[in-house]
Amino acid sequence: MLVASWNINGVKARIDGLTTWLKERSPDIACLQEIKSQDEGFPRAAIEDLGYHVETHGQKGFNGVALLSKTKPESVLRGLPHDESDEQARYIEGVWTGEAGPLRVASIYLPNGNPLGTPKFDYKLSWMERLERHAKDLLLKEEMLVLAGDFNVIPQPEDVHNPNAWLEDALYQPQSRGGLRRLVHLGLADALRMTDDRSEIYTFWDYQAGAWQKNNGIRIDHLLLSPEAQVALRSVGTDSHVRSWEKPSDHVPIMAEIAA
Repeated sequence: MLVASWNINGVKARIDGLTTWLKERSPDIACLQEIKSQDEGFPRAAIEDLGYHVETHGQKGFNGVALLSKTKPESVLRGLPHDESDEQARYIEGVWTGEAGPLRVASIYLPNGNPLGTPKFDYKLSWMERLERHAKDLLLKEEMLVLAGDFNVIPQPEDVHNPNAWLEDALYQPQSRGGLRRLVHLGLADALRMTDDRSEIYTFWDYQAGAWQKNNGIRIDHLLLSPEAQVALRSVGTDSHVRSWEKPSDHVPIMAEIAA
């Protein structure tokens, strides 16, 4: 079972690249973030023509997450629990059952949080606290779980080309990094770091100042695995080559092969 995550940065603008990648990589489940589309406007036909089922949790012009899968999920949860007043579309969760039992996958677009000292950073931290509460509940199920997406958190100095440039950014603050670390301490694991401890493995390169050409990147897209998924993990990788495609997203896909 190949589970992938990609912040597509506008699905309508990147639909050609997305369908090309789906045909090339053929993931069983693909989690998208920042689709920037309402549910009814999502270009599902082009994706369904490739044999995928589409579930979306959209929002006009901003945010939005989706699950693309070769088989229809048995259940879908839209929206992160523990705050019914939150109208931002940042979380969708599906459940599939395979030979090894249930597999639960969530597509997450965690708030950016900039600028510091504003309600946006407070919202980021409170959202992370809600995610931690929900993750605790999910881990009690003792099933394969993948929390996938753009977490907007740089975990460690080796995950950024120039750490000093991010010292005043919400993605690299002690509170943000601590929130991600608390998730891991629940029993989750960073799938990529289970298999590769090298530096300069990035998932995001800004459009400005030749960041891609200079490899001035950061790693903010993550796959967090429950213990049950950790033992079933076979491989992890990124498709960094898509960053050089025409009209690319500023993020690239990350994926994990799981025996499910």
